Amino acid sequence: MTITLGRSEYRDKVYGCWLGKNIGGTLGAPHECKKYVHALTFYDPVPREPLPNDDLDLQLVWLQMLEERGPRPRLPDFAEYWRRYACSYPWNEYGFCIRNLQRGLRPPVSGWFENYYVDEMGSPIRSEIWACLRPAEPQAAAELAWMDSAMDHAGGEGMFGEMFWAAVESAAFVLDDPYELIGIGLDMIPPSCNIARVIREAVWCRRHGVRWGEARERVATIFGSVQPCNAIPNHGFAVIGWLYGEDFGDRLCKAVNCGYDTDCTGATLGSLLGILGGTRGIPKRWSAPVGRAIALHKLTGPIRAPKTVDELTDRTVALAERAGGAVSFGARTRLPADLGARLRANDRAAAALRRDLRAATAADGDVLITLHYGGDPVVQPGLARTLSVSFEGPGLTRDAKVGLFAPKGWRVRRVDGGDRAAFQVTTPSPADTNALVVTVESPTRSASAEFVILGPGAATGFAAARNIEYCPTCRGTQGCCVCLRR
Repeated sequence: MTITLGRSEYRDKVYGCWLGKNIGGTLGAPHECKKYVHALTFYDPVPREPLPNDDLDLQLVWLQMLEERGPRPRLPDFAEYWRRYACSYPWNEYGFCIRNLQRGLRPPVSGWFENYYVDEMGSPIRSEIWACLRPAEPQAAAELAWMDSAMDHAGGEGMFGEMFWAAVESAAFVLDDPYELIGIGLDMIPPSCNIARVIREAVWCRRHGVRWGEARERVATIFGSVQPCNAIPNHGFAVIGWLYGEDFGDRLCKAVNCGYDTDCTGATLGSLLGILGGTRGIPKRWSAPVGRAIALHKLTGPIRAPKTVDELTDRTVALAERAGGAVSFGARTRLPADLGARLRANDRAAAALRRDLRAATAADGDVLITLHYGGDPVVQPGLARTLSVSFEGPGLTRDAKVGLFAPKGWRVRRVDGGDRAAFQVTTPSPADTNALVVTVESPTRSASAEFVILGPGAATGFAAARNIEYCPTCRGTQGCCVCLRR
């Protein structure tokens, strides 16, 4: 028996998700990055419309990507749309993502190289679109979250956080027990990562009668960070709000009152609560001040953004209907007896976590070519470096002929690479940016892609906790700022 979701119930939960996102983000935004405890019981100040928030805007970029490229995106699609529509964001992990993309690096290596901020909240806040696209398929949602987070949090706690929330929110379309949902989310991420540890601490506190204030202090003390947007404590705070709160508003306030990255914890928890309770679970007292409008941040590129939550919901539902997968839509929801076992399956999420992060993936039509650097994407003068290649796509067989072409003066020699084609490259004097071309040829199909490997002059490192340069006028990324659109 397949999982069937009732269309009207599913749509209502998607609407609740996006409305809850606006509510929680607007509640928390005025208090963002304040690491002390707050005492909110309602919006302060009370808004007349939702506040702009990158928590939502970056998902609107993915919405357009999915509509144009289809509901089964690939890593190169994410990179292309980030360069088009998210390049103006200079903050933290966003800034280092675009810095790497502009240098010619591709994901996933673009997501971690010289990027201090891989443990931050920039990708966990982008989880909802994957849950709504793949409802009741937690591991499929987590797999998509892996690709998304590979852009700017590859291998970091932010990646594990996005995979966790995508799985929890996906399962929340058919389950409502918080402990079951948390268990499903934890199944999708490394058991010893700090995101898993802080979530287990929040659960332990609730189950052992620890009061809210003490639970907050335990998370802040044991898992706290100098960075208010660090994902680890903020995940603990979001779970504390969920488990300790008495109703929709109290849960949001308890999460936001923990401090730190309050717009993110509020927005993420608001989305989850919106899925769990649908529109009936969101009191008008909380929805009326923000209304139905969607407000874009000025740094978001010129996307076809939905004007209202209603339009965003309709476009999301249309994509989910196209996505296929193990879930169908019908007149009413029908769930199989083995639902719990299905939701706990995690082989696809585990396979995503095993993917090589020291690599870059490019597309040539429907073919994906990956260059495995075997380390940093940097070549040193006179030192031999082994690079390997993997590929996938229709018409290409495992014995396809693979070539690697380097700049003039380089030495390239084929070596044993096991299951992959491997090449040893050596150069006496690499440039700062060096282009490598990979070709793959089968009798019925050929493909090629260009990659970059840096020289030591372009890889001098970047001081921790600093940001890339931004435009002094619009405060967007230099060379890709708002001023250039005018």
